[in-house]
Amino acid sequence: MNQILSEEKVLLVVINRKKQNIDFEVSIKEMKALVEAAGGQVIAVLTQSREKADSATCIGKGKLEELKHLVEELEPDLVVFNTELTPVQLRNLDDSMEVRIIDRTMLILDIFARRARSREGILQVQLATLEYRLPRLTGMGKKLSRTGAGIGTRGAGEQKLEMDRRVIRRRIKDIKRQLDKVEKTRSLHRKQRQRAGLPLISMVGYTNAGKSSLFNALCKIGHSSHSKQVEANDRLFQTLDTTIRKVQVAPGEEILISDTVGFIQDLPPNLVAAFRSTLEEVLDADLLLHVIDISDPDYLDKTEVVEDVLEKLGADQERILRVFNKMDLVESTISGGTGVSARYGTGIKELLNTIGTRLKASS
Repeated sequence: MNQILSEEKVLLVVINRKKQNIDFEVSIKEMKALVEAAGGQVIAVLTQSREKADSATCIGKGKLEELKHLVEELEPDLVVFNTELTPVQLRNLDDSMEVRIIDRTMLILDIFARRARSREGILQVQLATLEYRLPRLTGMGKKLSRTGAGIGTRGAGEQKLEMDRRVIRRRIKDIKRQLDKVEKTRSLHRKQRQRAGLPLISMVGYTNAGKSSLFNALCKIGHSSHSKQVEANDRLFQTLDTTIRKVQVAPGEEILISDTVGFIQDLPPNLVAAFRSTLEEVLDADLLLHVIDISDPDYLDKTEVVEDVLEKLGADQERILRVFNKMDLVESTISGGTGVSARYGTGIKELLNTIGTRLKASS
């Protein structure tokens, strides 16, 4: 794994697509948060509105010249695009400027590489990273080999990224074999939990909605240790590896609660594929807690993003309970769910009661 270079200077290129569920300003804000989560500092943002990406450079000749001038003037360590670049676009952009260039997918992969702790999580990130980089080696190799580390270079599990394609394909095949073994172990553990007869509650939600904070709040009341169980910080994708704990909802009534990876708009398809076994475990849950940050002005759109992903995965809508977190930050009332403040513990006992009631009703 490469050494982490903190506070790299980043120039953001944000392209406005009219088809986006989330508005342009929110998209810029989210990209800035992703850069910060990867250890970078945004020094400037170049924006463009266009219906269709330019096939050669994504942004066209005029905007490319503007970008080149900004690179010369500001001397960033890295240029990050908010859209996925094709191999051709990446190669042409790389040839036109003396700066590293990555896209949104590579940025998210980098964050996932920093967050992964379990063997399965690390393997899943390596698989997604290698499969994404394979067709883009020509556009990436030159500057990556010169810099050797930094945002966009983590996750592949190799020191040199300009590896031979045959070597990468062999590595991908090997990782898939290892993941198959891990999945068999996961399946065994799942069967053991089912034999124990404990209902499984999975927490899902948009990244940074407060799932880990809520997980800790539930464990503080219902777990035997009555203490924090996972890291909970104000950072995107803080949780990557699934954590499961036993919690008491009432005297003599225990459940299992799992904290899972957060969702985000346009989650890269290769990441969804790599983490499919993790995401599919969500479907085995007896109840899904969809954690929503009620204080987020864009919470309705983000709620739609999450529930669209759940629908595509085949989740039963009847088993979803919306939990509106951060109620301490708003004055409005809510409907169609349960309101809590994970930070202050408000509504947690009521949520446990609601979980118990829903489980009894569905049994």
